[in-house]
Formats: sequence, C-alpha cells, structure tokens
Amino acid sequence: MTDAARDELLDEAGRLRGPWRRMLGTLLGLGTATLKERHAELDRAFAREGAAALLSDAPGGHWRCDPIPFLLNETEFFELTAGLTQRARLLEALLQDLYGPAHLLEEGLLPPALVYPSPRYLRACRGVQQRQLHIYAADLLRGPDGAWAVLADRTAEPAGLAYALENRRMMARVLPELFRTMEVAQLRPFFDAWQAALHRLGPRGPGGTATALLTPGHADPRWFEHVVLSRELGCALVEAGDLTVRDGALWVKTLRGLQPVHVLLRRQDGASLDPLEVHEGAATGIPGLLHAARGGAVTVLNAPGAGYAESPGLAPFMRLLCTRLLGEDLRLPSVPTHWLGDDISRALVESELNEWVIRPALDGAADAEPRAAGDSEAALRARIAEKPWAFAALKQPVPSFAPCAGTGDTLEPRGVLLRLFLLFDGVQWRPLPGGVARVMARDEPLPGRLPQQALSKDVWVLLEEGGDIGSPGHLAMPALAVRRTAGDLPSRVADNFYWFGRYLERLENAARLTRAMLARLSRAGLLPRDIPELTALAACLTDAGVISEEQAASAAPGLLSENMLRALARDDGAFAYLSDDVQGLAENLRDRLSGEMHAMLAQGVRGLRGARRALSAKRRGNSSGIGAGASIGLLADFAGRILEFSATVSGYAAENMVLGGGRMFLDLGRRMERAQSICGQLVHALDQAPDRIEAGLLLALELCDSVLAYRGRYLGVVQPALVLDLVLADDGNPRGLGYQLKTARQILTVLGEGQDTKLAAMLDAPIAETAQIVTDLLASPDQATAASELPDRLRALQAQLADLSTILRRTYFTLLPVTWTET
Repeated sequence: MTDAARDELLDEAGRLRGPWRRMLGTLLGLGTATLKERHAELDRAFAREGAAALLSDAPGGHWRCDPIPFLLNETEFFELTAGLTQRARLLEALLQDLYGPAHLLEEGLLPPALVYPSPRYLRACRGVQQRQLHIYAADLLRGPDGAWAVLADRTAEPAGLAYALENRRMMARVLPELFRTMEVAQLRPFFDAWQAALHRLGPRGPGGTATALLTPGHADPRWFEHVVLSRELGCALVEAGDLTVRDGALWVKTLRGLQPVHVLLRRQDGASLDPLEVHEGAATGIPGLLHAARGGAVTVLNAPGAGYAESPGLAPFMRLLCTRLLGEDLRLPSVPTHWLGDDISRALVESELNEWVIRPALDGAADAEPRAAGDSEAALRARIAEKPWAFAALKQPVPSFAPCAGTGDTLEPRGVLLRLFLLFDGVQWRPLPGGVARVMARDEPLPGRLPQQALSKDVWVLLEEGGDIGSPGHLAMPALAVRRTAGDLPSRVADNFYWFGRYLERLENAARLTRAMLARLSRAGLLPRDIPELTALAACLTDAGVISEEQAASAAPGLLSENMLRALARDDGAFAYLSDDVQGLAENLRDRLSGEMHAMLAQGVRGLRGARRALSAKRRGNSSGIGAGASIGLLADFAGRILEFSATVSGYAAENMVLGGGRMFLDLGRRMERAQSICGQLVHALDQAPDRIEAGLLLALELCDSVLAYRGRYLGVVQPALVLDLVLADDGNPRGLGYQLKTARQILTVLGEGQDTKLAAMLDAPIAETAQIVTDLLASPDQATAASELPDRLRALQAQLADLSTILRRTYFTLLPVTWTET
C-alpha cells in the first residue's frame, strides 16, 4: 500500500475519525483474546452455514467476513447514493437510446467502435420496450484526497446482495455488542421494497404476479446468492430448462402443466438467454424469450442487453453524456480513464504505460491485460496497436485502507473496495443502507468481479440522532385461493428429489449389508451353516456395488474383510460415489431445503467423507495391511455413521418438510429403491436348498430389520409363510416390501389427484403378488420347498418394479408419452 492512501481510521493528525471512536471502544472492551475467538467463530459460522456452506469443498478457502465493519455516517452515505442515483439514471437513459433511436451515435457523442463490436451490446434487444435497469451496483474507492470515485458500474447481474445479507446476519450473531452500542441502518426494508416492486411489475388480475429467478444452476459460482435471493424475494428459482415460451408468453414446466411467469429476474448472462436471436454457441437459453419480452408478456430484469453499460471504455464519456442526457453535471466521477481509440489518449498512455492498468474497453467482466517488463510489455503494445479501440486505460487505483483483524494481537490496515446497491422501485431509486466492502489482497492491481474466496466487511450506515431510513408501505395484494397441491413443482426439481431419495436409500442399504456381513466375520469361529449366509450376503454386496463379483467369489472371512476394507477406502468405490451422488443432489436442491436441513446434510456428508478418508489413510499407512479384527472395527464404525446419517435425514424430512411435492418425491424414490432392493436380497437369501431354508429366512428377517417384530409375534418358531408375510405382505412393516408398495401407491394417487390413476394402479399387481406368495406358502404341504422355489417369482416382481420406475420417470421427469398396456 502506498503512503498516499487514505486511512479510514485515523485523520492526518493521527486522531480517530468520528465514526470509529465508539466502535473501537467496544472492541477494545471485549479484550484481545475474546476478539480473536469471535473472529474464529465468525469464520466457522461462514464455513458451516454461510456462503461457504454448499456441500462441495471449495478450494482455496471460502467467503469470509472481517469482524470489524466498514463505517459510513448517514450524511456521507446519502451523498454517495445521490451520486449513484444520478449514474443509474444516466445509464438507464444511455441504454434506452442505444437500444432505441440511437441519437448518441448519430450525433457522434459515442463512437461506433465503442458500441457495435462489444459482446455485451445485443442487437436483438433493440425494440424491446421495457426498463433496462432494475438493480444497479457500483464499485467505489476513496482516493488519497478523500473523494469517492467509481471503479466499475455493475448493470448486468449485480452480485453481492446475498453476501451483504449474510455478512450482517453473521455479524449480529457473533458480535451483538457492537450493534447494542451503535445505531445501524437495517437492510430488511430494502428487500421488502424489492419484493413489492416485483409484484407491481406483473398483471393486476386475481392470480397476482408470478416471479421467477433464473439461475444457470448449482454449478454456477453465484449459486448461493441465487438461492438466498429467491427466498428473500419469495420467487421460484428456475433454470432455463424449466421454462418454455408458448403462444408468446413465458411458462414454467411443472408436474401439473404450464404455469405463467410474468417477471423474470435473471442471473444468467444476457447473451445466452435466447438462442433463437443471440448466438453464443450455448444451448442453455430459452428459445423465444425475447419475442415474449417484446410482446410485453414477461419483464426481464435487468434487461438482457443492460450489461453493455459496464464497458470500461464508457468512463471518459460519462461527463459529456450526463450533460446531454440529463442536463446535469456529473456528481460522482469514474476513476480517471482513457479510451485508447482516441489518438491523443493512446499517445498519453503509451508514453507512461507502467502507470496505467490496461483493460478491455468493451467488456467490464473481463480481466485486466497483463502488464510486465520486456516481452510481455512489448506484446501488450502490439495488441494495443492492432486494435486500439478495444482497450481502455485507467490510473492504478489507490484505495483507502481500513482496520482489519490481523493474525496477531494488533489491527492490520488493508485496502478496501466498496460495493453499493440501488433498486428502482417503480417510482424512484432506493439505496441499500449498507453493502459489501471487499478487502483487497496484497499487491492486487485491480479487483474485478466479486470472487468466491475473499475477505469482506459488513458495511454499516450509522444513523444520526433520530435518523431513519424508512421501509415501504403496505402492498395491496389480491386474495389468492388456498392451494395444497404438489403439482406446481418443476419437473427438474421433482426428478432431483426422487433421485436424492434413491441414492440415499442405496447408501443406507450398502451400510446395512456391510453391517450384516461384519456381524458374521466378527464371530470367533464360523460353522459350516454360516457359509451359505456369507455367500448370500456377498451376492447382495455385489448387487449393491460394494464389492466385485471376483471379490465375492471367496467366502473366506479374512479375505472378505480385506476386500470390503479396500472397497470402502477406494476413492472410486461404492461408498465414495454414493456419498458424492447424495452430495450433488443436495446441492441441486439447496433452494428447496430449509437452512437447518441443509446444514445437517452438509455436516453429515462432510463427516462421512472425512471418516472414509481416515479409513483410507489408516490402511495406506500400514504397509502390511490391517488385520481382520482391526478391519472389522473400522468398517463397523463407518457403517454405523452412515446409518446414523440416513436416520437423521429421514427424521428431518418427516418433521421439517411439508407434505408436498418435494417430500413426496423424496419418499417415493426411497420406497421404489427399497422395494427393488428387498426383492433382490430375498432372491439371494432364499436361494437355498430346502433343508437350509431356515438360515435364509433368518437372514431375510435381519436384512429387513424385522427380527424383533417376528420374535414378538411368533417367539422362536421360524416358518416360511410367517416370515414372508412379515417381510413381503405386511403393509405395516416399514422395512418390508408391502409397506413400500402401499406407500408408493398412496403417493402416486395423490400426485394424480384423481385425474390419472393408471400409474398408481400399476402397483396393484405387485401388491396382489406379495399376498399370493404368502397364500401359496400357507397352502403348500412343504413350505420349505415352496420357499426355496420363490427366487424366480421375486425376480419377476423386481422386474415389474423396475419397469414401473422407468414409466414413472418418463411421466413426471422427462415428460415423454407412455404407451399403457393392461397388466
């Protein structure tokens, strides 16, 4: 940091600046040890449940918040936002002209080379009659002279609002003492006003305004923000594949058919929104969206072409444009910038190239050009000479520095970049009374877009005595009809819930089979009658993908134990990919899970991954291999942790999720997966000679977790009909097949809502078959022989359920036509 940088904490005489006196007094009152502990707790909170709490491990750290906020007094804040309001009005007028009459180009106030070659200027958006800017943000820095300047305008999809909310929420929890000693403007009224503004943009009919937030998906770096904003604004979170344009209007595809969307708050790049009119080589858009917007059926916010206003090359023209478009002097200037398409500016910059940051003039999202000595500088000069109009140069920023919590016992000065936000509420621009202060890394030449791994500060606007930043008035809303349907769920979301349930069940099933095998391998000695059970369990573990067929071929206890240990420890083994599948689906469903449930999933999946890695490390660390006894102990602990995790998820779903579409499809996935697993496991358990069928029946009870229930009914008497009634036909046994089939039928009936019961009726034949199996056993003179002949019927039953699962997916998820046949 240069000596010329302004100190936010101390004035030129070394005295504390006004807003900081009370803040530092409170911090010092906490004591050094307490402040360090609160700092650590703040980091932990963000890692557990904040912006970093997506289940995937973020390399290079995560979003963090410094415990010392960035302070602005109310007067300074309103001066800043007055300047930003003028810039928002100016950029709105600029965009309206460029996508409309183009007077600025006609009059020569903007050079065509600064407009038409830009990848952010979308010619297809000409003629779309709507506001261009709904949300506006600006990156600001305070220079050595104390004056604020705009480093970058953010007009495409301004990021950071969710991070501002998250910073404030965590700060209030971890450092409540600071809020008790200072009067800080609240952020909530801004989001209330935003929600009201979105509703006013839609139709006034009885159905109200249907609002959706368009996200590129959970792989997008801003996924966390999209989830938070959709919840704060009460709008659906959708992806391009969820939407379609029909009859000139925009619709979201749900299980119940097409539902209208009147306002689309986009967080997807404008150039990829409509592949019919803007060609970017990506198939992630919504064909016909711009046509629907032109017709007024949907309002897209911010407008798809609004990103052009972020062009760094516009900065030198802002004063002139403000006079021409608004008839006003520019109140808040940009950081000194030159467009190199101008010969005089280019000569000035090239004469002292090392003092300037060279940026693409046409794309504010692009990084600065590399600037170094020797060949790199020569190459840069060559690129400038080839296309001078494509570059802009700005003076190396010298931001002010603010106190941050350091690694030791003292505060550390760090450069800060301030991002503030404004909302157009339909009448006027309304500022967020706060924002995000980005703490710059050392030797960082020019911060670009908001990174995912960064240190930030909560921005506090300190209210003066009696000051108030008001909240919006009550928004009159039409009365809506009560709805308890599950059909409004987008098909993609239903698909994710369904497979979340199935993979969770597969993970639990693999753990149960592992535990059953371990119970036998831990015995002091195996009897000959134990070998058929080991063989059956090895076959079940093969079906579950835990061990291979070659590994299952040997029922030797020591070898089986070592094979299972290898399977658990492998990074590409069943437990690894199943836990990864559960993790990925939980990420996809982040917007549909409560914060509490998501935090539980995050902690649980990370715990399982850590336990598996520890198991793998122990095995690798012992070159001679872990003995059978040690293997069994490690495996048993790991299997137990999986079962605990699965039970916790089931409990949270039962107690926290409304009996709607999401929970129903999650439960349907579990029931269909468990039903097929039960059939497959009974095939192996009953594939015994009649004189050994009792061992297979006992194994069937164990695999269906029904041993205690059976003993309570029949004490120690083991008979095939009684056992199979409990595990196949009894619809009151939650671990039996009958329960899975009955529950799945009930869910499908509710989803059909009496309109289409064919899918639910397809379960009538399997339900009848389970009852018939028990009836046939009871009528058989030799139940042992009859039971040993059941595997073929169970395989057929398993195939029926697999066919039903395929039809279910085609009906609800891929929305393909189904050819129904009588069964």
